[in-house]
Amino acid sequence: MNFPSNLKYSKEHEWVLVDGNNATIGITDFAQKELGDIVYVDINTVGETVAKDAVFGTVEAVKTVSDLFMPISAKIVEFNGALNDAPESVNTDAYGAGWMVKVQISNAAELNELMDSEAYQKHIGL
Repeated sequence: MNFPSNLKYSKEHEWVLVDGNNATIGITDFAQKELGDIVYVDINTVGETVAKDAVFGTVEAVKTVSDLFMPISAKIVEFNGALNDAPESVNTDAYGAGWMVKVQISNAAELNELMDSEAYQKHIGL
């Protein structure tokens, strides 16, 4: 499994790539492996400000549907529309083509509550 050191991680298995006051968010390599083959990503919160730990969408795999939790308070400014035609990108490239949303960070202090790569690996038992 892959755990890029330039990302922050949530206990609910989302990753955050910070770029100034903006961030890109997706689910971790661990999460996509646990879910299995992803067939649909449903995010209809674009334009909304979503509180930390609130549900901002769902991801549907062959055998389950799982909520997506916002790791930081943020306004969702963009959904990765490529996932409509290729949701399997989350399985094949979780940290690249499989990103889910781009956001404007509402409270940068919340970033300090996220885990680094090493802490996340301990969190999942590696």
